[in-house]
Amino acid sequence: MSISLRDQLLKAGLVNQKQAKQVGKEKQKQQRLVHKGQIEQDDTQQRLAQEALAEKVKRDQELNRLQQEKAEAKARAAQIKQLIEVSRLPKLTTEDYYNFVDDKKVKRLSVNTLMRNKLSNGSLAIVHHAGGYEVIPREAALKIQERDPQRIVQLNVQTEEAAAEDDPYAAYQIPDDLMW
Repeated sequence: MSISLRDQLLKAGLVNQKQAKQVGKEKQKQQRLVHKGQIEQDDTQQRLAQEALAEKVKRDQELNRLQQEKAEAKARAAQIKQLIEVSRLPKLTTEDYYNFVDDKKVKRLSVNTLMRNKLSNGSLAIVHHAGGYEVIPREAALKIQERDPQRIVQLNVQTEEAAAEDDPYAAYQIPDDLMW
């Protein structure tokens, strides 16, 4: 069983019996006056404690929101990585290259004629992945663009394969060896 602070101070000889009684009477007098409404109770400590608690709750909510945003960004990055790795086309080693612009620099990818045509008409897209570039189908590129548009390097507007009926140059064939 613990003894009160008053008894501890008396036992240690730091206060005498008269001083202890005087402090007790002062405390009772304060409580009586507060109860009658003649003086207001000093609630600054309680108010400061409540303000500190409210500030702590606000700070905790902000930290929780930041952690949640980090987790969502990490999940989006994992989804993008999985989309690219599942849908990417195999890299080719040919002498035919497709040139494109990335960050004001001209880059090139090794492609065949089918890939070149599909890149040009928008059926395929080029994305950033692991410090390099990958060629993926348009559907996967659109999903990636929803999550992080900066990962898309080139996604051309999809055009129709069939020529328009009112095209005056439809009768003229473009040579296969023509390079732009």
